[in-house]
Amino acid sequence: MRVVVGRVGRAHGIRGDLAIDVRTDEPDKRFAVGASVLCRHTTLTVASARPHQGKLLVHFKQLPDRTAAEAHQGCILEVDVDENASPEDGTFYDRQLRGLTVLVDGQPRGKVLDVLHLPAHDSLLLDIAGAEVQVPFVEALVSEVDVESGTLTVVDRPGLLDPSAADEAR
Repeated sequence: MRVVVGRVGRAHGIRGDLAIDVRTDEPDKRFAVGASVLCRHTTLTVASARPHQGKLLVHFKQLPDRTAAEAHQGCILEVDVDENASPEDGTFYDRQLRGLTVLVDGQPRGKVLDVLHLPAHDSLLLDIAGAEVQVPFVEALVSEVDVESGTLTVVDRPGLLDPSAADEAR
């Protein structure tokens, strides 16, 4: 199974380094020297990586100069992972969250449709009684994730799961 670990931004310098917008909770593992990523059906091997202004500057062995690097701008970087694997640090792959039953006060209220990776934080797209609701995926609102039992517990706040109720309260 393939998972997205980053998106290639602009080339940096003349050596062919690329600014990577990291999309993984395991950048030290996914962008370690010698690690491989897939970019448009091409395997790229990490030669070096270092943080730079909120991004990761990565040099790949197959891209010897700026011209070669620029051809990969916008590319989505992926890696193959075992379908049964889980991240090591208590986080979750998107595929593990999709389809989980949403519990509120112990009662089923809906399902997780998708995980949205937004600039400020990840959010969950939920189906609550046929309506799509977006909930920030933060501990204050998502108190528990139990992949084995297939549930995710959301702490209800006024207007969170029923945005129309928040509008009416104004």
